[in-house]
Parts: sequence; C-alpha cells; structure tokens
Amino acid sequence: TIDTTRIFFRTKKRNYAIIDAPGHREFLKNMVTGAASASAALLVIDAQEGVMDQSRRHAVLLSLLGVKQLVVLVNKMDLVKYDAATFQRIETEYTAFLASLGLKAARFIPIAARHGDNVVTRSQAMAWYKGLTVAEALDDLVHVDNVAGLPLRMPVSDIYRFDHRRIIAGRVESGSLRPGEPLVFLPGGRSTTVRAFEDWPITKRDVVPTGASAGFTLEEQIFVERGQIAAHPSHAPRVGREFRARIFWLGREPLALGRSYRLRLGTQDVPAFVSRIHSITDADTLAATQGDSVPKDAVADIVLRTAAPIAYDLHHECPVTGRFAIEDGERIAGGGIITEEVSSSQATGKGRVTPAERIARHGHGPAILWFTGLSGSGKSTLSESVERRLFDSGKHVLRVDGDELRSSLSRDLAFTPEARAESVRRAAAVAGLFADTGAIVLVTLIAPLAADREKSRRALARHAFLEVFVDAPLAVCESRDPKGLYAKVRRGEIREFTGISSPYEAPQDPEVHVRTDQVDLAAATEQVLAAIDAAVREPREDWEV
Repeated sequence: TIDTTRIFFRTKKRNYAIIDAPGHREFLKNMVTGAASASAALLVIDAQEGVMDQSRRHAVLLSLLGVKQLVVLVNKMDLVKYDAATFQRIETEYTAFLASLGLKAARFIPIAARHGDNVVTRSQAMAWYKGLTVAEALDDLVHVDNVAGLPLRMPVSDIYRFDHRRIIAGRVESGSLRPGEPLVFLPGGRSTTVRAFEDWPITKRDVVPTGASAGFTLEEQIFVERGQIAAHPSHAPRVGREFRARIFWLGREPLALGRSYRLRLGTQDVPAFVSRIHSITDADTLAATQGDSVPKDAVADIVLRTAAPIAYDLHHECPVTGRFAIEDGERIAGGGIITEEVSSSQATGKGRVTPAERIARHGHGPAILWFTGLSGSGKSTLSESVERRLFDSGKHVLRVDGDELRSSLSRDLAFTPEARAESVRRAAAVAGLFADTGAIVLVTLIAPLAADREKSRRALARHAFLEVFVDAPLAVCESRDPKGLYAKVRRGEIREFTGISSPYEAPQDPEVHVRTDQVDLAAATEQVLAAIDAAVREPREDWEV
C-alpha cells in the first residue's frame, strides 16, 4: 500500500469505513493521514516476520494520535503452519511494547487473510484459538470517539457577504449549534448570539450537529475572521501562544530550536517555533535522548510558541482541537497533540533577540506605512481603522501620529520649512525604531514636501516602506474640517497652512492611492490591508488540517 484507501462495509450491528493505511516508513505521512481520523485501529503483524521496527513505529504513532482502541491481527498464520506458539510469542512481545506506550490491545487474533481464517468465520486449522473473529471483534468495539457530547468547537472557514448579511461559515467539529445560543469567537474574544442559519436550498434546521457544516448570521455585526473558533462562552477553548506537545517528526530536515515553521490547527494558520525540546524518543527502540533538534521519524516532547494567540484544547479535553500539523517549506512535516498549557512565566530564551525570532513571534515581518495627504483627507481615520483590523487579527502594530509627536517629541519645533523637515526626520526615526522590533508601523504625517518623504524612505530602506496617499480634493477636506483649522485659516488666524498658503507636493507614484472622496472607509481599509499583506507575508494557499 502506498496511498490511503477507504473501504466501506457493514455488519448487522453498524456501518464501517476501513482506512487502509501504508506501513512502510517511506509512506508514514500517508499513515498519519489515515490514522488521524480513525476511532480504532487494526494493526497487522506478519506471523513469519514477527514484531518488526515498523510494528513498533505504528504503535507509537497510534499513541501520539490518541487512537486508544487497538486490535492486533497476526496475519499469514498459514506460513507458520498455524503454530500456536508463534502466535503466543508475538502476543507476549507486542503486549509488553504496547504497555510501555500506555496502550493495551483489546485482543490479538491469529488470521490467514488469504484463506479467510478467523476473518468472518472461525478457522478449522486454528481450533486452539477460542476468541472472536475479526468481524466479531469490530462489532465488540465501543464507540468512544463521540465528540458530539463535547463542547462546541466550530473553526471558521470563511465569511460571506450577501446584501446586508454577513454569513459565518464553518464545520461543527464537536458539540452542536442552535439559533439563539451565545457564541464567543477565539482568539479575539468577541461575543454575540446566533441569529439564524442560512442554508441553500432553503431548509429550516433547528440544530447543526457534529460533523455538519453551517452558515449562520449573528445578532450583532462583530469582527469575525477565518481561523477563529466559535464556542459557547461557558465552555470556551484555551487561548495562548505557548504549549507543550508530543510530536512525530517526518520532515526532510530535523526539527530545530528557534527555526520558524507554520502551525495548522483547524483553520488557524500561524507561524511558530520550537522554544524548548524536553526529550527525543526513538520510535523504534523508545530510547530517550536530549538534543537541539529532532531527527526524522522521531517522537519528541517539545514546547511550541506561536506568533499570535491561538485557540486550542488539551488533547484529552477535546481531541479535534487538541491536535495539529506542522508545515516546513510548504510541506506537512509533522504532527502532534497538545498535552499541557505553558504559562508566560515558564517561557525561556537566550541571548539577543534576532529579526528571525521576531518574525516567528509576530507572524509577519516589519513594515512602515506613511499616510500622507492634506488635513481633513482622512489619514487618521483610515490609519485607525487599519490599526484596529491588524490588532484584532493578532498583528504587532503601532501608530505614530503627527499631532501627538508635535505635542511631545517635537513640541520645540516651529512651522518653518526647516522645522517641518526636522519634524519629518524625527517621525521617521521613531518609526524605524518601532519597526526594528518587528512592528507594522503606521505613520500619519502630512510631510508636504516630496523630498522630505523621499529622505524618510531612504533612511528606512532596511524595512518595507509603503507610501499611502490619502487623497481628497481641497474643497472636500475643507468641508470636513474635523479640527476647525480651515475655518481659522479663512479668518486669518493661521498664516502658513498646507494646501492653501503653503505648498503640498502630492506623491507621484505611491504604493497605495486611496481616494477618500470616492470610496468608503471599509473599502479603503481593505485596499491598505491588501498592500500590507503583500509586503510582509508571501501569499499562501488556505487549507485546513
């Protein structure tokens, strides 16, 4: 077997889906794919070969994925002449190994699959075996993977906008969802109530059970985005940036301390790095070692730190949101289960903080956005909206406001051309310091002269720099006049004022050009956010784990 295959059948008791997963070590990723969604496992051992390395490795994977129900099939008994002693030797050896992992097989069954011995009917050649057949053993398994009785967990897949409605879409991974129920979306923590389900074709549902997809509207229009988990406030998942986990590593390169990876949990997709490796276990021998990296096919007890807060559960609390996958170089390279929450007081680090560590922590690189435009064009309003969106999505964002600088760092400056140039220089210096910490910095400063803005761009060349031209005609700006400055100019109370008595040199080739007299705030915000996304993070495919 190379790929995973699903085979469906049924007995008098229940329906089954057999996931045929490959056993060879080169196809362990495919086995993980199959085992991750299984309620129980049939582990096959060749009677002629006995307990091999891959038999041990499979058991380690099953324990890691939380598959607790296990039936061991000792196959090809015909090749050892249906010898009871061979079967008992394998059973004794493998039982001891399973016990070291905290696993216990429900039963061992000797079979000869080619001839059908002990598969559905009892074997005449193995009259010494008095236990159940494979079919009977399956019917004897208990359905313990009942996530329907667990708290609600619905990862948000997308938000759709139809007319005035914003429809939240996702799949209920555990629990159930009903209209009128209170919800909290994590991370973020905003709460509201389910208004109604939105189905097509039109059907009326009173409840969305575990395993079903849902689209619904909310009573209040709160900010919700892909990756958040919807839950009932009384039984919400944990939220944090650091946790302890057991992982199985399958990557081409070793899993290394401090290196940035992608963590996928539900629809959440965040950068993460290994902050600590407690132990490394050889999957074949179970020998534990210490080290700064985890080699391929090894199990490790590690601490993972994510760039932004994520919502999660401990695996024993809720398996569907207690397991994750790790991506390295756009390939799934490992997976694991969350075993323990790590408090901020337990976080450790050594030496100088590097730019790579800051990117891993924040989930993005630094950038500086310089919002320029006439007074009243909407620079502050737009930058505040962008700041809110970035902040709510877990980004490290700071705003440098020209008016605030004037009343603090630059209060000694007048409004002469030289003083204006110095004001721009100071703003650029402050923005650079903030960006050095990995932040996305939003500077709102008129900076009327193109030469001064170009000097700032050159001084900040070490970071992504985006000039945002917030453009509106002078008449529109004057009609807005949020600070009453234009009225003072017209009364002669202000002599030098940009755009009227002092020149404003509009950007000729800005990275972002927003016409605030032609688009609303929401559209303008999306325009700026798209530019930021392109600047600080390479576009990636959206998909679920």
